[in-house]
Amino acid sequence: MNTYEFIEVSINNNVALVNLNHPPLNILTEKIMKDMTSVLQELDRNRDVRAIVISTEGTKTFTAGVSIDQMNAADPLGIQEFNQNFREFARWIEKVSKPVIAAITGLCLGGGVEFSLACDFRICSDKTKFAFPEIGLGIIPGGGGTQRLPRLIGKNYAKEMIYFGEMIDAEKALEIQLVNKVTPVEEVVSSAIEWAEKLAQKPPVALRMAKEVIEEGMQVDLDTGLMLETKAFGVAHATHDRKEGMGAFKEKRKPVFVGK
Repeated sequence: MNTYEFIEVSINNNVALVNLNHPPLNILTEKIMKDMTSVLQELDRNRDVRAIVISTEGTKTFTAGVSIDQMNAADPLGIQEFNQNFREFARWIEKVSKPVIAAITGLCLGGGVEFSLACDFRICSDKTKFAFPEIGLGIIPGGGGTQRLPRLIGKNYAKEMIYFGEMIDAEKALEIQLVNKVTPVEEVVSSAIEWAEKLAQKPPVALRMAKEVIEEGMQVDLDTGLMLETKAFGVAHATHDRKEGMGAFKEKRKPVFVGK
């Protein structure tokens, strides 16, 4: 792995833990977004990594999103370039062929919510609060929030969060399915790693096929989605891991998947 100024990466049990350490608010600068994209690309190529957890340093703020000062100082062209960098960063999270879990502690605001939406799963602490505060600044979410949020939690709740710009707590986030699980703050990262380790034992090709079909299928009509599923099913069926999985089922033993 390359080294990065504000990002720490560790790999254990086929799980990569990516930790953003940019105190005090873990602001997402252009450099951090580019570096995070590079990290994800490296991990996607690493066959020893089967699942990824993204966390941030500290328990008070997961991330306050992007820098208001940086946005305020940008001219129209500059803000478009900045926004494009953010969208590419978020898209890369979705494009990673392996499951990605956001381990969210503390405040998660604006761009922080947006990049967590691009992850496959979100686990947060019982103290976490979420908000899209952009409306109070005279702008709207620009990193995918207006598109990914309604696809995840439905149009009505998405409008409520974006129009009012008010914070919701972890209980509400779980109720509207913004997050998958709520834990005490000291258990957030360990719970995310536990999920990742379980996923790391699954067949990598089948997981990749499932992720691709779900993500691509959300963008197309049902018939096209079913066609994508059929093709991916054929790919998964042709793998060594399919033979291993079915063989282990018949032999009543635990399968050992190798990603082929």
